[in-house]
Order: sequence, then C-alpha cells, then structure tokens
Amino acid sequence: MISLPFVAFGVVFLVFFLMSFSQYDPAVSALGENATAEQLAAYRHEMGFDRSWGEQFLSYLGGLFQGNLGVYGVNKDSVSSRIATAFPITLQLTFIALIIAVVFSVIFGVLAALYRDTWVDQVIRVISIIAIATPSFWLGVLLIYLLQIKLALLPGAGELVPFSVDPGEYLARMAMPAFSLGFPVAGQMTRIIRTSMVEELDKDYVRTAIGAGVPKRVVIARNVFRNALITPVTVLGMKIGYLMGGAIITEIIFSLPGMGTALFEGINGNEPILVQGVVLVVALAFVIINIIVDMLYVLINPRIRTV
Repeated sequence: MISLPFVAFGVVFLVFFLMSFSQYDPAVSALGENATAEQLAAYRHEMGFDRSWGEQFLSYLGGLFQGNLGVYGVNKDSVSSRIATAFPITLQLTFIALIIAVVFSVIFGVLAALYRDTWVDQVIRVISIIAIATPSFWLGVLLIYLLQIKLALLPGAGELVPFSVDPGEYLARMAMPAFSLGFPVAGQMTRIIRTSMVEELDKDYVRTAIGAGVPKRVVIARNVFRNALITPVTVLGMKIGYLMGGAIITEIIFSLPGMGTALFEGINGNEPILVQGVVLVVALAFVIINIIVDMLYVLINPRIRTV
C-alpha cells in the first residue's frame, strides 16, 4: 500500500516523458490540418500545450490530486467519463478469462497429478506447454479466422450488447477474446496445480490416512486439494494483473470498447491526456490487485500467520 503513490507518480512521469517525444501536434490532431494558425494557437493555449513540459506536468499532477484526469479532443471530452465506460469492459473480459483459466487448470491439473506419469499426464503436459507458448494476440487472430471467417460460429467484432439485455449474445461476443486471453494462463496454472497436488499426495499424512482406511477420494477432496491450492491461488492473483494487461491488446484485436481501445485512440489521435489517464488507471488497478492478493495470501496461509 505504501508503494501506491510512488507507482502512480512513476507512471505519470514516464508517460509524460515518452509522449513528449511525439512528433505530432495535439492541436492538429484535434482540429485537423485545415485549421488556421490562430485556431491552433488558441487550442494549444486553452489545453496548456504551449507551456513548458515541467509546467504541464505539475498542472496535471495538481488536477490528479483533485480527482480530475483532464479533457481531450476538440470537444473537450472528459477522460474520467471515457475511462468510466471503458474500464468495466476490461474488468468483465479479465473476469471471464480468469474463470476460463481456473476451470481448465483445475480440471487438467488435478487429472495430471492423479494420473501422473501415465498417458493422461503426458497429454495434459503437451497441451499445457502449447498453451504457455501461445501468444494471446496470435491465438485471437487465429480464432477470428477459424470461428468467424471460416465457420461463422462466433462474432469477432461488432457491438457489445450488455449481459442484462441479451446474455447469449453477450457471451458469444466475449467468448473468443476471453478464451484467447485465458488460454495461456490456463497452461501455466495447470503446471502449478499439478506440482502442488503431487507434492501433497507424497506427504506422510496422505499415506497414513489411506492406510487407516479413509477412502482415497475423501482424503484428496478434503485435505490434499485444499492444501494444494494455497500456492496456485497466490500465483493466480498475480496473473490477474497479467490478464488485465493482456486484455488491452485483446480488446484492440476484437474491437471491444475497453481500455485497450481507449489507449489506441489516444495514441493514434496523439491525445497525451487520454493516454496518461488510461495507463495510470490500469497501473494503479494492477498494484491494488496485487496488494489485495498479498493480504489474502497472508490470511489463508497459516504458516505465514504464525511467523
């Protein structure tokens, strides 16, 4: 929690510094190439682009302390309003991808541990390695080609209908981007769950319980599985930040109106204020999620609480 303000300051400074190297004039990007010199000068003065880099940076920091992320574009659109509509889409995509990763990794990870060193374990190992080595953006393009263009089974673009309006259409629209985002994480988590399960199955208490007559499935369900999930749950929490970062690229590929699309609009339109707002919110969300995961890990792990 102490690192949060330092991360926020570092992100704002880095984005400001990088955007200062842009060769495009934000005034021309907003008003167009046909705008007069007077109009361009008035826009730069109103937005503060005619001031020095240091003055712009301090002004933006002052606005952040007041909860103001600024405005952008010729219509002076609010960055906060743009993020308020985009961020929930990114969270939804991240959450669905997380569910896909959890379901696949738990099923295959447990099966690989229970049937270790058999053909089942070998097949799952190959699948998990393929998943780990598959970039989510490449998988997204492949899914669009196969499931939308060739087979016409799922939409890869178009309007995102809210879940409350049409659940079926919403899930169909989110299926490909969520799977392409969650598939690599599922491969990683499968290996971690398998390793944790194998370590628990080899412990003395498991052999003692089974030798005492307790059914093996009861020991696995009540003790082995629960104890083996401590490490995977912690790693999965860290993967949430990875999923959120990957969601930005996935949204661009599938034309989802989330933070990725907003970031692309800001970069493509040379809107530094919009870029700074999007990057800042994503970075802070990543840090906050990791802080919450660390706190939960301390709560669920008795070995840490007793230290």
